[in-house]
Amino acid sequence: MCGIVGYIGNNNAKTIVMDGLRRLEYRGYDSAGVSLFNPDTNGFELIKKKGRIVNLEAALPGYSTPIAIGHTRWATHGKVSQENAHPHVSASGRFTIVHNGVIDNHMELRKRYLEHVEFKSQTDSEVIVELIDLFSKNLSTDSAIRKTLSALEGSYALLVMDNTDPFTMYGAKHKSPLLLGKGEEGMVIGSDMMALIDVADNYLALDDETLVRMDTKNFTLYNIDGDVLPYKLSKLEVDEIDSDKGEFDHFMLKEIHEQPAVLRRIIGEYFNETHIRIDDALIHSIASRDRIYILAAGTSMHAGLVGKTLIEKLTDIPVEVHVASEFAYDPPKLTANPQFIMISQSGETADLRACLMNLKKDAHPTLTLTNVKTSTLAREADHFLQLFAGPEIAVASTKAYTAQIAVLAILGYALSAQSFDLKRELSEVAIAMEDFLSKSNSIESDVKTLLTKRNAFYIGRGLDNKVCMEAALKLKEISYIQTEGFAAGELKHGTIALIEEDTPVIAIIANEKTAENTRSNLSEVESRGAKTYTIALESVAHDDDDIVLNNVSPLLSPLITVIPTQLIAYYAALHRDLDIDKPRNLAKSVTVE
Repeated sequence: MCGIVGYIGNNNAKTIVMDGLRRLEYRGYDSAGVSLFNPDTNGFELIKKKGRIVNLEAALPGYSTPIAIGHTRWATHGKVSQENAHPHVSASGRFTIVHNGVIDNHMELRKRYLEHVEFKSQTDSEVIVELIDLFSKNLSTDSAIRKTLSALEGSYALLVMDNTDPFTMYGAKHKSPLLLGKGEEGMVIGSDMMALIDVADNYLALDDETLVRMDTKNFTLYNIDGDVLPYKLSKLEVDEIDSDKGEFDHFMLKEIHEQPAVLRRIIGEYFNETHIRIDDALIHSIASRDRIYILAAGTSMHAGLVGKTLIEKLTDIPVEVHVASEFAYDPPKLTANPQFIMISQSGETADLRACLMNLKKDAHPTLTLTNVKTSTLAREADHFLQLFAGPEIAVASTKAYTAQIAVLAILGYALSAQSFDLKRELSEVAIAMEDFLSKSNSIESDVKTLLTKRNAFYIGRGLDNKVCMEAALKLKEISYIQTEGFAAGELKHGTIALIEEDTPVIAIIANEKTAENTRSNLSEVESRGAKTYTIALESVAHDDDDIVLNNVSPLLSPLITVIPTQLIAYYAALHRDLDIDKPRNLAKSVTVE
């Protein structure tokens, strides 16, 4: 969940590492630090601070340096403090590391090897640097690192620097992402492709249990036994403009407005004149399965719930949706011939990775939907479908959610008898999105008068209810208003007891069959003092509805009804003067279980 950046080469490593860390701020963090080679002292200098990168930047020395590592930390072991921030230095001062992941057996390792060490932090990561230091007394640096890696249980993306060999850097990876970039002027390594922008021309996504040794021009890849490994570099194609806010005040607002373009890109990538661009072998394989299991977390799970309805309406295949963190350790009884679909914006979600490892052991077929083609889940599943949403910087997902639904719709369509023109229907959704976004100014003022309480509710039925769950998550995660999404008919089975004077209740109404039922539920909460707000498709709208959206195919309505709710969340956070793109306690890529 943290950010790692390292550089060794002919340019100023301090600038490159800091630029990389700033690009990774969207991942979420609570402290930051760097270790730089100081040419005046011929050793490494450590600087780390609580809070945002701006605090770290103010403390940096003025000199230029050819080698540095940096880190943004999201606390897992130990409170948010300067001592617990990375990098960590061994007690002898020889080794410096940054680490993403969780070391499950760190307490056992302390007792077995390190009882003599006085630790400076509460982190599991400090165990790693002390083990490397301990083993280096009798082994080479390479061997000491490999012996340490063999002792670790859990996950790691790791960079190591050795004070006795200051122009060499080491990296290692297991379960947490790490990518190596090679440019004309040096080597860059980071936990996200965004860290490689403007430095590398080509890149390599490290596999699990691999170790890389870098100098200013070259690198060598090893396995954990020390054998040299072959590799193939890929061309780096990330466009830096995607990481710029442009005319918008926040990345979240920019990404909300990008959704029509994302939908059109998906149409262009997956449709040609006569065929859907999904591997026929994959379609035939899924079509032969007796059940589809969708595994996901958070926003991706909400997209999966919509996808369940889409696939079941379009095909004869039943679909189940499971929370990945639950499925990994408490799976249900499976059918005889299942297909698994895993959905993850980043492709690095640790809970999904745990599911994938278990599924591979049992030889179950797996498909990943993710936004990052270089990610672990994309590379390790049997099949992979790309979301084509482009980099999503804001922690609160918007365009990746709609991309996930669109790709699931295309997958369901490819599995079906194809009795309608999905390409045209998706194009109409993109037009409806643009139309609404061009005239959505009233939402900002509406939110000021609507969301005046600590609590709020979204209600709807069928697909509308699925959108309510995502809408509630969006509002709570960036505005900190305690929000729940409920099936409208369930309110009177307990939840209506929470309705007080001026409690906000927002209804999504896009389903013709249940529209009037949902309106009856609105009347029930209004009679108890609730302040109500309606988002409706034109086909089921009333004159007094607050937001009326252009008609789209009922099956695709979640793609349009979710957009007002994203803006409601955005303006609620804006009015509270909150950090919209980086909400407290959250991280973009959840790489710990």
